[in-house]
Amino acid sequence: MSDEAIVAQTGPYQVELTEGQEYWYCRCGRSKTQPFCDGSHEGTSFVPLQFTVDHTGTFNICGCKATDDEPFCDGTHNVL
Repeated sequence: MSDEAIVAQTGPYQVELTEGQEYWYCRCGRSKTQPFCDGSHEGTSFVPLQFTVDHTGTFNICGCKATDDEPFCDGTHNVL
């Protein structure tokens, strides 16, 4: 299995997140539950990113897997 991240989506995922809840961001792009990890990275060098948010609300989570602000979208998909 390749150790290159797959572009899951060329734009962000808009998701509702809850303050203090633990989330696992998919870094490999293989998960069927994007933008969250489902274990599909097994057999690669990828590990998911554990994160929480400091307030409940709607967040733009990176779909292209190239952001410099993981797990949040920073607009990098616009230059891919």
